[in-house]
Amino acid sequence: MEKNRKKSARTILSSMEEVVSMAKEHSLSEKFYEEAEKSLKYLSKVLLLSKEEALLLSLFFEKSSSWRIRISDISEMINTSNIKIISMMNVADDLAAKGYLKAGNSKEERYFNVPMEVIDSIRRNVCYIPKPISNLTFDEFFDRLSDIFDEEDISLWNREEKLCELISANMHLPYCKVSSSYNFKNFDFLLLHLFANRLINEDDDMIGTHDWDDIIDSKRAVKRILKELKTGDSPLIQKGIFETKSDEGVRDPNYYHLTDKAKEELFPGMDLVEKIEKQDKNLIPHTSFAAKSMYYDPHIQSQIDRLADLLKPENFNQVTERLMQNGMRKGFACLFYGSPGTGKTETVNQLARLTGRDVMMVDVTQIKSCWVGESEQNIKALFDRYREYVKEKEVAPILLFNEADAVLGIRQEGAQRAVDKMENSLQNIILQEMETLEGIMIATTNLTSNLDKAFERRFIYKIEFERPTVEAKRNIWKSMIPGLSDAIALSLATDFDLSGGQIENIARKRTVELILSGQEPSEAKIREYCQNESMTARQEKRRKIGF
Repeated sequence: MEKNRKKSARTILSSMEEVVSMAKEHSLSEKFYEEAEKSLKYLSKVLLLSKEEALLLSLFFEKSSSWRIRISDISEMINTSNIKIISMMNVADDLAAKGYLKAGNSKEERYFNVPMEVIDSIRRNVCYIPKPISNLTFDEFFDRLSDIFDEEDISLWNREEKLCELISANMHLPYCKVSSSYNFKNFDFLLLHLFANRLINEDDDMIGTHDWDDIIDSKRAVKRILKELKTGDSPLIQKGIFETKSDEGVRDPNYYHLTDKAKEELFPGMDLVEKIEKQDKNLIPHTSFAAKSMYYDPHIQSQIDRLADLLKPENFNQVTERLMQNGMRKGFACLFYGSPGTGKTETVNQLARLTGRDVMMVDVTQIKSCWVGESEQNIKALFDRYREYVKEKEVAPILLFNEADAVLGIRQEGAQRAVDKMENSLQNIILQEMETLEGIMIATTNLTSNLDKAFERRFIYKIEFERPTVEAKRNIWKSMIPGLSDAIALSLATDFDLSGGQIENIARKRTVELILSGQEPSEAKIREYCQNESMTARQEKRRKIGF
């Protein structure tokens, strides 16, 4: 009976305590194994572990208050050599695989800790049973995925190993099946699942480099990964899984997200793809353009009237259909060129207002990036977004390249400098996109002497905005300052060779003076404004382009 009482009093904790006590007294000698046999056998049976695993777990349990248990800590505790304990590292790895330990790496050494759920189980005198990792539901899977990325002090390879095990055990889920088919390795593998975890568990679709540098603790590796992403050499970019986040059609090289293609493949039926309606911030609504009287010379007016008639939705749809039937390009590319202030951009605005077309304006300076390959990605993304608008919108918007001198210039033959190669590459992409354009592209430029011939051929409508005639300037003066008499308006139009934009500047100065002084500026004052504006105006020579 005494024997039975002793037997029933044995617990997991008491057995571990006996093992640790004997190890401290006898190290790991033969005597230790003789005296600890019963305790090790009990632990092995209850915890479903080998005797070696039960021994090492008991030693680690003694140090479980520490989050970083080093091999040297164990060897010092039982007064044995590090070599002896190091020889048991495979056993420690087996315990980690079974969930009894968590392993981690620092630059100096490998370390372990005992998870709190293991401590709780043993304290309650029950065998620790890890959470199942197979046949999980979608939500259960992403809960486990989150746990893996939330783990601290875990080695890169150990995290990858856990991810592989979790994914392999749940191939019934489309996410696991599709992500495995990508066949990504190492860092690319980790980043893919990190991005998916952030999207599903944190509703975060914009991930910066700072979000993965704590998972990939090598600064050199982070730098290399970022370079590959920026240059497009990363398999994640090449397979169309990642892309840089964009704002106003321009990509930000510091932030990335899963592409719509990846979301559709990895999460079928979840409607995670960002709809084009949510991206309307990239468009300037046609209703935002106020009606404004424009004055052109008669031959310019006739060209603009013809273009306005074409861009009316009913006419445009009919013309593009006929062009397609005849095997011709459907898109319309137009060039507005001429001196600054002659109304090129405002004409686009008024055409948009009259034809009910929103405007997607391109800031060419933002397209260009100091990162090799980034500018090309920016311009491709811009045209991709415009294509989506054309598909989704009932009325195709206008793609406006304002002040496009920087991307329409003559291509450099035999370019050697990186910047020249980048310019050529950008221009080639734009030329290719113009070939397959389905919509309306308008480019405005002040300089045309260096316009590449390939661009000139692709613009179906080319309208030169000349400096206004005396009659046009008289009308502009009257529209800008309605109080002017016909005689004074004609006199100002005759005496000063000003563009519409320059006349508008003078009208603004006159309004400011009226507000500040409360008095209408005299004709002499207005003429002074004209003289000042004339002195700052620069006359630019340009060649004419055939229509």
